[in-house]
Amino acid sequence: MAVKEYIQPLIDENVTMTRYLGRYGLRSVYVLLYYCIAIRLAGPGMPGGRIGHWFRARLARSLFKHCGSGVRIGQWARFGSGAQISLGKNSSIGRNCWLLGDVDIGDDVGIAPDVVVLSSNHNTEDITVPMNRQGQQASQPVHIGNDVWIGTRAILLPGVHIGEHSIIGAGSVVTKDVPAYAVVGGNPAKVIRFRTGPSEPSIESIHPV
Repeated sequence: MAVKEYIQPLIDENVTMTRYLGRYGLRSVYVLLYYCIAIRLAGPGMPGGRIGHWFRARLARSLFKHCGSGVRIGQWARFGSGAQISLGKNSSIGRNCWLLGDVDIGDDVGIAPDVVVLSSNHNTEDITVPMNRQGQQASQPVHIGNDVWIGTRAILLPGVHIGEHSIIGAGSVVTKDVPAYAVVGGNPAKVIRFRTGPSEPSIESIHPV
C-alpha cells in the first residue's frame, strides 16, 4: 500500500512496479527505501529521531539533483522521486511537507511542517474538456533563496521566486515573487513589512542568483 500510495502517482498508471524498477535501476531502490522505511522513522524529540534524520538525509543525497551538507528531512516529507529537487546546506524540510517538481532551495532555509511547494498545475483553459483530462501545465520552477523561513501550512505556487532573508507567514498562499528581506502573509500573500526597514528593495533582489 505504501509503495502504490507514494510512488505510483509519480509514474504512468499503466507502468508496473517491475518495469519502473527496471527503468530507473538503483535510483528506484533508493526511492523505495525512502517511501517504505525512511519516511516513517521518528523525527525530532522522539526516540530514534536522530537515526531517522540521518537516514532520510542520506537518501536525499542520492535522490536529489543537489543536496548540501547538514540538511534535515522531516518525517512524512514527500518530494516525488526527488530528481528535480535542489536543497542547499543546513536547510530543512519539515514534517509532512510536499514538494512537487522543479524546486530549488538555497542554504540555511527552514521549511516548517505541512508546507506545499508546487512547480506545475492542471491545464484549465479548454472549457469543453473536463479539467482532469487536460493534463499538466509545463513546469515553472520555484526558487527559494538563502536564509528564508517558510511558516507552517504555507503554499508556494508554480514559478514563484522567494528572495533571500525573507519570511513567509504561516498559512500564506504565495502567488507572486517575494522580494528579499520581505515579511509576507495572507491569501494571496502580500508584503507586510521589510526586515531592513520600510524602503522597497531593488528589483535585482526579487530574483536572487
